[in-house]
Amino acid sequence: MRIVELIIDEKDETSGIDAVSVVESPAIESDFIALKKHEIELKEVDAEKRILMGAALIPNKQIYRKNDKNEEYYIYFSEETVRKASELFFMNSNQNNATLEHKQKLDGMSVVESWIVEGKNDKSMNYGFNFPKGTWVISMKVNNDEIWNKVKLGEVKGFS
Repeated sequence: MRIVELIIDEKDETSGIDAVSVVESPAIESDFIALKKHEIELKEVDAEKRILMGAALIPNKQIYRKNDKNEEYYIYFSEETVRKASELFFMNSNQNNATLEHKQKLDGMSVVESWIVEGKNDKSMNYGFNFPKGTWVISMKVNNDEIWNKVKLGEVKGFS
């Protein structure tokens, strides 16, 4: 099967990632985690931070695709392209752009933290992830009740 490397052209305004989508089945096969603030005191109600954390892009991860001609192939992003995509995402002020399943535009969602995994002692390890070097990790604040409910019900599980 054919394998295609996707490359971002920094000079092309349509190149890159313009929104983060919350999806049920992430193509990168990595679910996010929902971060909550848990109080230890008895009778205290948990206050939810409503923050999701997970991989936005994983370098060299082959992602299956099928085009409208029924041709099957894989795509992947190099480590350099993942870094470039993360930088352009913020340079183009896309941190408040989110969609549901790549279709429905969502309000009340913002990427509030972003980094590239640099090594074995990465912050993401504290949350149970084991991403390869070069992975773009994001944290997204969810001030959208409908989407937060879908997270709690397990109807959306990752970023795409």
